[in-house]
Amino acid sequence: MGQQPTSADGGVRLHAMDNLRAVMMWLGIVLHVAALYATQPMPNAWHDDRSTVTADLVVGAIHAFRMPAFFIVGGFFAALLARSRGPAGLTRHRLLRLGLPFVVFWPVLWPLSGWASVLFLNRMQTDAWVLDASMAGTRSLLAMPSTVHLWFLWMLLWLCLLTAAVWRVPRRWVSPFADLLTWLARQPWGFLVLALPLLLASAGYPRAMLQPSNAFLPPWNEWLFYGCFFVFGLVLHGQQTHFFALFHRRWVHFAVGGLGCLIATIAVTSSGGAPLLASYLYTCIAWLWSFAAMGVALRFGAVRRPVLGYLADSAYWVYLVHYPVTILLGAWLYHMPLPPLLKIASNIALTTVVCLGSYALFVRHGWVGQMLNGKRHPRPAPTLMAP
Repeated sequence: MGQQPTSADGGVRLHAMDNLRAVMMWLGIVLHVAALYATQPMPNAWHDDRSTVTADLVVGAIHAFRMPAFFIVGGFFAALLARSRGPAGLTRHRLLRLGLPFVVFWPVLWPLSGWASVLFLNRMQTDAWVLDASMAGTRSLLAMPSTVHLWFLWMLLWLCLLTAAVWRVPRRWVSPFADLLTWLARQPWGFLVLALPLLLASAGYPRAMLQPSNAFLPPWNEWLFYGCFFVFGLVLHGQQTHFFALFHRRWVHFAVGGLGCLIATIAVTSSGGAPLLASYLYTCIAWLWSFAAMGVALRFGAVRRPVLGYLADSAYWVYLVHYPVTILLGAWLYHMPLPPLLKIASNIALTTVVCLGSYALFVRHGWVGQMLNGKRHPRPAPTLMAP
């Protein structure tokens, strides 16, 4: 893969992981926009007056692996920090990079997302720009305090703090479990076993699509579901030589296997039979496409490229601010006589422009960028015109 620059920790900078994070973050915009135009019921009560089955397919496909891949990456970097800085260093780093941004941005993003949802719901009821929370009732995000889309930040913080605590116990206590997980993940059929705890956690949800509760104290099944991927990320760091080679070599197999599971899930669901089988097939996709995504990143994104590098730098900011933007743009597009696919494309494009534009203007070169990414990019020096 070629020599890569060293990171601030003195190790090799894994551009593949940065590029994967950039793409996964942008897929979050696609996911939240597509949910506004789905034909099936979604957790959000606000939706456009036009819908398309394509949106259902997009939501189902992205939802299957996006957050699992994120938690694997989160566990991987938690292990990297614990190994390089110790459990105390991991705790300090994650409190600064995860805890502090949550404390700073949640008091802004929760009410902003809440009032955006009220505006959209009022548009659905009156077709007018009205901000009346009483009309929205309990369907808006203002109904009760929640972590909104920052639930990932919140859960990842606690998983990292738990890792720092467990890191102090004798290795012989956890080595058998780590060895078993490593062995299963190496087997061609291992995903079938690894999907079983995911099935336990998500089988009770419609179409086996586990939906975050956005609660400050998440239920057990969310800890089980996402904890499985985070723990695998911890193990992955210690076995990265083997697993990275495996993902790089077999990413097509993982991708095709996940696609087969998705097609089978749709077929079983459409026939109206064996809902448990459909749930099981859907959870298998999470492992297969997470492995495929890492393989694609290692195969095609192992070096820093200008566009993906910039997206990776902006990913944290995009994650924080994109959600209320998608809701507001969805409210603006509501009732416009446009095909749903054009509305989806317009919302995605405009949200991307708003997020990247605000990052370039207000974040990249300032204290917010330093808080989120640990560094402040210097402003480019002005070019002098020759007389």
